[in-house]
Amino acid sequence: MSSWFKRKDKGIITPTDEKKDTPKGLWYKTPSGKIIDSDDLRAHLYVSPEDGYHVRIGSAEYFEILFDNNKFKELDPKLTAKDPLHFEDTKKYTDRIKEAQKKTNLHDAVRTAVGKSLGKDLVIAAMDFSFIGGSMGSVVGEKIARAIDYSIKKKVPFLMISKSGGARMQEASYSLMQLVKTSAKLAQLADAGIPYISLCTDPTTGGTTASYAMLGDINIAEPNALIAFAGPRVVKDTTGKDLPEGFQRSEFLLEHGFLDKIVKRKHLKEQVNLYIDLIQNNPIRS
Repeated sequence: MSSWFKRKDKGIITPTDEKKDTPKGLWYKTPSGKIIDSDDLRAHLYVSPEDGYHVRIGSAEYFEILFDNNKFKELDPKLTAKDPLHFEDTKKYTDRIKEAQKKTNLHDAVRTAVGKSLGKDLVIAAMDFSFIGGSMGSVVGEKIARAIDYSIKKKVPFLMISKSGGARMQEASYSLMQLVKTSAKLAQLADAGIPYISLCTDPTTGGTTASYAMLGDINIAEPNALIAFAGPRVVKDTTGKDLPEGFQRSEFLLEHGFLDKIVKRKHLKEQVNLYIDLIQNNPIRS
């Protein structure tokens, strides 16, 4: 028998330091084809170290990044949507809400909280795209309005993290009312002289862009985020023209004066608090 089919040495003799570990978690593939272990991705704040791609994250991850020691008090945590229109498409709206709540362990598409960020209080409203596409319904508008009320009452700066597909069609005009409602509340916040920082993440579209996402004292965005009212496919179909490269992405919008700055996730906490210190004319924290 050929020696190829015989074990030459008994047992496994690979030194320990040469053994290859099996992956501890799942792997994530970025749009450019780069592959990264999920544990490494988390360690880099869900940004691929291979190509800088910012993976979509939700409120839990943003709270962890921005609040000191991930300690915060959630505001209005159990506010949930009703179905005033008794809406039904392929399924009942009430069933769609229940399914989204079960799947995401969230009550609706935004969470609001207050906690310390670099040692000072900050109110954050962070949207979750995983909940029916981050769509704006009456609960989203009400929670943001109440968070702004808290900021005004306690004189605490406000940060809005937008990530949305737009208005929630199942609530029709109730959803559209949230544009006016949140904009009015932000006007009250401005009158009170309290800083408002708006962070646009991928994607920020529709009614969100048409209201609170663009009303910040400072409007910032993550790299390569889609920010638009109507998306590029709709714009192209409507105009019949080819769109510029990178159309409606953060970098394009910054170049055209729509944004103040693009901030990488690893600098987010420092940058948000720097703006707040500058607006309030306070000593800059590090």
